[in-house]
Amino acid sequence: MMSLVMLTGIAIPVPYYTQICKRAKLLGQELALLSKKNVKDVVIDSTGLKVYGEGEWKVRKHGYSKRRTWRKLHLAACPDSHDILLEVLTDNSTGDCEVYPDFLAKAPASIQHAYGDGAYDTEGCYEASYLHGLSLVAPPQRNAVFHSDAPYHMEARNNAILEILGLGGDDDARKLWKKLKGYHRRSLSETAMFRFKCLFGDHLASHKFENQKAEVWTKCLAINRMNALGMPNGEWITI
Repeated sequence: MMSLVMLTGIAIPVPYYTQICKRAKLLGQELALLSKKNVKDVVIDSTGLKVYGEGEWKVRKHGYSKRRTWRKLHLAACPDSHDILLEVLTDNSTGDCEVYPDFLAKAPASIQHAYGDGAYDTEGCYEASYLHGLSLVAPPQRNAVFHSDAPYHMEARNNAILEILGLGGDDDARKLWKKLKGYHRRSLSETAMFRFKCLFGDHLASHKFENQKAEVWTKCLAINRMNALGMPNGEWITI
């Protein structure tokens, strides 16, 4: 780069590699919107990413370490545009329900529905949804019990329990409830995970946690840029 600058005669500073690395690790340290589209629905889920810290020779001689390190990637995606709205990288012990309130604190006010699996069936998630003014579509646990004295933010969960009981209360009733609620849109969050791993792999190249956050943030932003180029359109055809 310095040779090109000297040939062109332009007086501009050229950053060196170590400086770029030091600045790059500051990316993705704060929870921020990756897409500014006006969305109404959001699907949320998490997946695990391996951290590679062992060389090929060590693995060849002694095998993989029994204490393999994993990170947990939480994604909030738009089911319509497939853009990743928010991302958070945590350690493996952080639960999905712990990240959900942080997602909603930064989520657009236009969101009306959030779709998540049973891991989000907690009081904290329902309270965060109520405060944000959206409806959380998450299946209650199979042994869930209706509570008449439940707080105001748990009314949505009570209604879900009554709806499933009204449909029969068995596994078929739960399947029908999910279909009526459009719960299966949540599977598009798994599609986002699949796209992430197909494009960038199921591991992280960085060793330090701050650098791993920057790596994930950059990859999610790259996926949104790819979406902006155009998405495939499917059409039903008859043979």
